[in-house]
Amino acid sequence: MTTAATHRAPEVAARPTRRGTRLAGAAVLAALVAFALLEGLLGSADPAAQDLEAALTPPGAEHFLGTDPFGRSMVARLGAALRLSLLVSTACVATALLLGTGLGVLAAWRGGWTDRCLSTVVNLLLALPGLVLILLVAALAPGSLPVLYGAIALVLWIEYFRVARAVAAPAIRSPAMEASRLLGFGVLYRFRRHVLPVLLPPLLAQAAFGAATAVMALASLGFVSVGLQPPTAELGLMMVELFPYYRAAPWALAQPILALSLYLLALHLLAGDRER
Repeated sequence: MTTAATHRAPEVAARPTRRGTRLAGAAVLAALVAFALLEGLLGSADPAAQDLEAALTPPGAEHFLGTDPFGRSMVARLGAALRLSLLVSTACVATALLLGTGLGVLAAWRGGWTDRCLSTVVNLLLALPGLVLILLVAALAPGSLPVLYGAIALVLWIEYFRVARAVAAPAIRSPAMEASRLLGFGVLYRFRRHVLPVLLPPLLAQAAFGAATAVMALASLGFVSVGLQPPTAELGLMMVELFPYYRAAPWALAQPILALSLYLLALHLLAGDRER
């Protein structure tokens, strides 16, 4: 009895820390979302409007976060870039989650040729690095947001498929599932009762990681100038435009870097805190 209680003590003590980590991630993410939405609703500056006479103006009363080399408001551009990142990451994760989870559960449920065929497709896609695959698809229509969204979602769904297939297979073959089948319960009930509860925790964690991957992919494409094109406000593209002025205006370059870092940190805190 004493030994069991001793082993449980570290786990119980660690729960407040994990909960605090999750709350910290949620708070940072909520702050970024609030900034992006409030800037879009209340901001008066056009993120693409240029004023060369005000180029690289330091933060002050007139320009709260200063201006970029073209005199464009950094507040407006940062807000627009965050809204774009939130939109793309949410759309990519939603698409990949539905597609990957659906196919993963189908492969585990049906087995046989269905499982082998879907697993073969996934293995073929895994043979090519994700970023390279995104670059190849993005090259078909440079600067097209729908194409970039499709390319990122095409890479993300693979992980949801693997997680869903691995987690769903034991639940589908469990005695409880067999008992429900023998009692005459339908497929939808059996899925909701026996499979969905074990799927949700790992899929929610994967969704947070997937959103971080989507944002990083979008920023990476912008950083190497093969993603969205100017004058679009996008975090990676903003870094490229501001990098030559890192000595004259380090505060300007730091803003998209800090925004991207905080967004990724918030998502990883939310994902990494999930109990396995």
